[in-house]
Amino acid sequence: MAQSKNILICGVGGQGTVLASKIISESALSNGEHVLSAETIGMAQRGGSVVSHVRIGEDVYSPLIGENEADCLIAFEASEAVRNISYLKKDAFVVVNKSVVQPVTASLTGKIFDVNEMIEALQKVTKNVVVVDTESACKELGSSKVINMVLLGALCKANVFNVEEICRSMKKLVKPQFYELNEKALFYTE
Repeated sequence: MAQSKNILICGVGGQGTVLASKIISESALSNGEHVLSAETIGMAQRGGSVVSHVRIGEDVYSPLIGENEADCLIAFEASEAVRNISYLKKDAFVVVNKSVVQPVTASLTGKIFDVNEMIEALQKVTKNVVVVDTESACKELGSSKVINMVLLGALCKANVFNVEEICRSMKKLVKPQFYELNEKALFYTE
């Protein structure tokens, strides 16, 4: 039986989650693999949740990942990672941005989301959690628009994705004037 790969990408509007899902999908398609994907973007333009499902494999018949089926979670924001924790397989691979975007409702009540508590919650599900400081990376790279490539780069370093394939797909999908910056972000190391 063929084996599928299920990748869930989550964040908030404006972080580049949809482009990341398109790059992953394009990379798999370029390898002749069967890919289905879907995005739920709702209020994304207003900083709302964005979730992309990418499913790769011959035995994939639906674009949506079911609970306990995600092999990999790419979390552009820590609280979104925890919100989507039910999708993770035991010992799934998680790369999570250590930044937290405080929801307006939390700000109004004075509640502060603690990133360390969120990471601990993820580590209870899987030992394969990589935490990335995208804020420092973006500051060093000179742009807040490359969070997606920094996170994809972390997955390439962990051998979840092939960096050359991701780079080729990125070149197809990123505007030429932004390619060099995005490539730097993909190869960024802390």
